[in-house]
Amino acid sequence: MERTVIESRISGAATFRIGKRFTFDAAHHLPSLPTDHKCSRVHGHTYTVEFVLEASELAGPGFVTDFGDLAVAGRYLAESFDHRDLNEVLDVEPTSEALAQHLARWFRAEVEPGVHGRLVAVRVSETPRSWAEYLLGESR
Repeated sequence: MERTVIESRISGAATFRIGKRFTFDAAHHLPSLPTDHKCSRVHGHTYTVEFVLEASELAGPGFVTDFGDLAVAGRYLAESFDHRDLNEVLDVEPTSEALAQHLARWFRAEVEPGVHGRLVAVRVSETPRSWAEYLLGESR
């Protein structure tokens, strides 16, 4: 069977997009909230983090990025955040928004230079029904 590189040709603006999800468990609290707010107290979540990458052309054998090349992000989450207090590991108040931004910056510095796709978003969920997303601009 012949393999070809798949190109996006619809109006020159179409892209391919993939996402890879990871989970970890951690505690945090938001000390800037009023003391009667439930999130001002220490509590925990099973976080879900999704890294979203895109490319206008696919690399062989037809990938935006090989999902296996994203395993390093799972290792980073496990080593840096799993079963930890996020207030002790982040330099900012550990909201989902701040965590998404931190992870996007880390990914762009540590992972993106070695993969074909471009990171376009990081989504962090504290619960199955709530999430925060950090969207990256066009420039690399």
